[in-house]
Amino acid sequence: MSIRFDGRVAIVTGAGAGLGRAHALELGRRGAKVVVNDFGGGVDGTGGSSGPADKVAGEIRAAGGQAISNGADITNREQVENMVASAMEEWGRVDILINNAGILRDASFAKMTIADFQKVMDVHLMGSVICTKAVWGHMRDAGYGRILMTTSSSGLYGNFGQSNYGAAKMALIGLMNTLQIEGEKNNIRINALGPGAATRMTESLLPAPIVALMTPESVTPAAIYLVSEDAPRRTILNATAGGYSRTIIHETDGIYLGPADQSAENIVARFGEISDEAGQSAYTNGGQQVTKFITKAAQAAGVSLAPKATG
Repeated sequence: MSIRFDGRVAIVTGAGAGLGRAHALELGRRGAKVVVNDFGGGVDGTGGSSGPADKVAGEIRAAGGQAISNGADITNREQVENMVASAMEEWGRVDILINNAGILRDASFAKMTIADFQKVMDVHLMGSVICTKAVWGHMRDAGYGRILMTTSSSGLYGNFGQSNYGAAKMALIGLMNTLQIEGEKNNIRINALGPGAATRMTESLLPAPIVALMTPESVTPAAIYLVSEDAPRRTILNATAGGYSRTIIHETDGIYLGPADQSAENIVARFGEISDEAGQSAYTNGGQQVTKFITKAAQAAGVSLAPKATG
């Protein structure tokens, strides 16, 4: 099966270099019309230049594809809305959004300023929210959309010196989960990519032999799948140096404590049972967790959960 994007329009943020550039070039190679967005700032988000986005858009056109560049700051709602409007004016639709843009302002939590924490949250989380909000109505009206969030192992598992980055990246998983529920009826599918690549944001942290393995191009195949017509839903797909895996969040079955036994001491005493992974489940909405616990409580109380007969 060959994955193609002929007739589709894609917006890729942070596409002037690294992962975004690789995603944009591959989408263009596979037939998509691409809006190459990049603010053109430094790794820490300062500065700004249209040069990187212009260059990548030119590469796509030189290879026979269609692309326009855009220098919108993704934290600026007006600029983002203008970017989406330009795509609609140029091609009449927006089918794909890859939220890739990001910055780093690393420091231990003790040394990190609130301003640096806020800025990273603004770019990664609110930037993704603003861009997604700007395309949502168009996708809903068209009955088609593919949106990709970019998460990270720092968010899923933690990483020293990246409390701001990790918090933002994990927040995107919560955003994905809820948007998939809301977008389902309009054929909008939302997924998350957990990449590991040597880019401007990471190459200074890694030894040269490792940098050579962790290419952006080794991550892009996962992104292409997650925004394709046959994409899955609310999937976290990780990709690093040619390795691909899926992160699934499970919840243990847990226990029930009656009213007289609901104490911290009893939780301590039975924490092994609470933590037992046998019978654990991966939920697709928060109501499933509530249903599980209510069912246990009702069974212990002898209460029927069957709906009342009418008529």
